[in-house]
Amino acid sequence: MATNVLVAYGTTNGSTAQIAETIADVLRKEGLTAQAAAAGSVTTVEPYDAVIVGGGLYAGRWHKDARRFVRRHRRTLAQQPLWFFSSGPLDPSASERDIPPVSSVSKAITRLDARGHVTFGGCLEEGAKGFVAGMILRSGKGGDFRDFSQIKTWAAHVADELGDAPNRTRST
Repeated sequence: MATNVLVAYGTTNGSTAQIAETIADVLRKEGLTAQAAAAGSVTTVEPYDAVIVGGGLYAGRWHKDARRFVRRHRRTLAQQPLWFFSSGPLDPSASERDIPPVSSVSKAITRLDARGHVTFGGCLEEGAKGFVAGMILRSGKGGDFRDFSQIKTWAAHVADELGDAPNRTRST
């Protein structure tokens, strides 16, 4: 039974980090031990019983830190319960329907036998880094499309899939 969960994320402007922190908070409320950490800062996944990896979507690609994390830790990840999430659509589409993973994530799901993937809405607000981000904001297409209710529901579902671990108490 998994009790110690890592939520690793790749982000440029911090919105994917906020999603990862929300997921970790829900897992803790469900009685699991959970830590959110920037994917580039994680040196080992050995101490964890399960892993969730998330990445922001940029021009149809998962964040490079998330991709590198999966590649670097693929052998261990293949032996653990594993989920993926993406964040990125700058419109309400992620709250309205399932959005399939981008190609690289889809391949990782298959290779590593991940238990699932979800795409959440993205967030791009004034002050975001990057030339393309600036262009998107100037065109008026930015905004915060994250649905934290959807994020919390998904995280609770992951906690349920992990089952009743030793010392785990269900929140009510």
